[in-house]
Amino acid sequence: MSDTPFGFGLPPEEPENGDEGKKKDPTEGGQSAGGPGSPFGFGPGAGGDNPFAAMFGSMNPNDLGAAFQQLGQMLSYEGGPVNWDMAKQIARQTVSQGAPDGSKDASVGPSERTAVDEALRLADLWLDGVTSMPSGSVSTVAWSRAEWVEASLPAWQQLVDPVAERVGLAMGDVLPEEMQAMAGPLIGMMRSMGGAMFGQQIGQAVGTLAGEVVGSTDIGLPLGPAGKAALLPLNVERFGKDLSVPQDEVRLYLALREAAHQRLFAHVPWLRSHLFGAVEAYARGIKVDTSKLEDVVGQFDPSQPEQLQDALQQGMFQPEDTPEQKASLARLETALALVEGWVDAVVHEAAKSRLTSSDALRETMRRRRASGGPAEQTFATLIGLQLRPRRLRDAARLWASLTDARGLEGRDALWEHPDMLPTAHDLDDPDGFVHHEQADFSELDKMLGEAAKGSGTPKAPEAGAGDQDGSKSDDEDGKDGRDR
Repeated sequence: MSDTPFGFGLPPEEPENGDEGKKKDPTEGGQSAGGPGSPFGFGPGAGGDNPFAAMFGSMNPNDLGAAFQQLGQMLSYEGGPVNWDMAKQIARQTVSQGAPDGSKDASVGPSERTAVDEALRLADLWLDGVTSMPSGSVSTVAWSRAEWVEASLPAWQQLVDPVAERVGLAMGDVLPEEMQAMAGPLIGMMRSMGGAMFGQQIGQAVGTLAGEVVGSTDIGLPLGPAGKAALLPLNVERFGKDLSVPQDEVRLYLALREAAHQRLFAHVPWLRSHLFGAVEAYARGIKVDTSKLEDVVGQFDPSQPEQLQDALQQGMFQPEDTPEQKASLARLETALALVEGWVDAVVHEAAKSRLTSSDALRETMRRRRASGGPAEQTFATLIGLQLRPRRLRDAARLWASLTDARGLEGRDALWEHPDMLPTAHDLDDPDGFVHHEQADFSELDKMLGEAAKGSGTPKAPEAGAGDQDGSKSDDEDGKDGRDR
């Protein structure tokens, strides 16, 4: 589990020259790189003793007006656990500064949009022969980095808010009830600052990640709008820069991965809620070190906000390694491995006879995973999840074995219900899972359908549909005792 669940650093400062066609908000200041020991990019290297220098720049006289304006926004914030307006602003500013390799964001041109659209449509055609799931893409789109930020923020909000909310609630629970009324303004100020700090940190993370991702599903979760298959042409070009592979092949391979993810999330209706629900379950298990928080609340001086920064650096908000969190993360880790393994196996089958460099591209993607690629690192830092590359490879082998043993439909039918999927134990013994008898719900569905017709009541939902409204399956409640 990550030691710094919200420990993002800041990217190196570069001249602003990106985000074409957008006017920079006059309230945005420059940013300096945060020290490695600072969970919010403050401290040494971020403006010395001034914890807000990372947000306000070097604090020269020309920046003071903007600095005080942002400080006022920070202290007056009364929204949820994360100041998402600030997160969006900082993410856009980070994108406009450019990626660490010096590349700058730019608007997507007509030729790039055409190339992405053709690649995604061709990828969908190729996938028709290697999976029983039909296309999940309603439309295709080529995004700039700034457009990816705009499209993915709602998903990040769903992922981050449950964790940040637990932290925010702890800030108001450390005082005795009779003292909370007296300390109300102080608690409110701390919550406002906490929301702004989370917003700054997440904005930096999302803005930095925008310089790396190639589509909307890089972390195995759908970060974009449903049914919208997307690629980022600038980042696709960067991905294949040193591979000695034709750019058209790189684009097609990444389009296959994006289109395969879209099919899975479109036709497995419980999958999204299953994955996001595991994150929420993890958040419910967070325990805050209230002793440190009590000390900060009792001694907090609004004129010295670095006190709160110091407390954050000391791990006041470190989640405990509880059994509930371990179970939630195990389920999420296994589910993500199964998603990525299925995509890896399906894409390889579609590309191996069509793309001469498919093996090289597959290994490049796997190595990106193994080295803790940017998407995995961000997600791991955000919620404490470490994706194990060995699990991804094991999952890919298991899905390939299932294809050989049961065919496309038999393999894909396992996605009908979470209880039918392989477990972490099954990834250790793929042959045992492939060849043992699977539960068959078809007769039960038939009986329920006939009973519903006879009574005039609506037909019972089919297996796998029960999680569409976000309700938990047996494995999420721990009823079946299996480690997912």
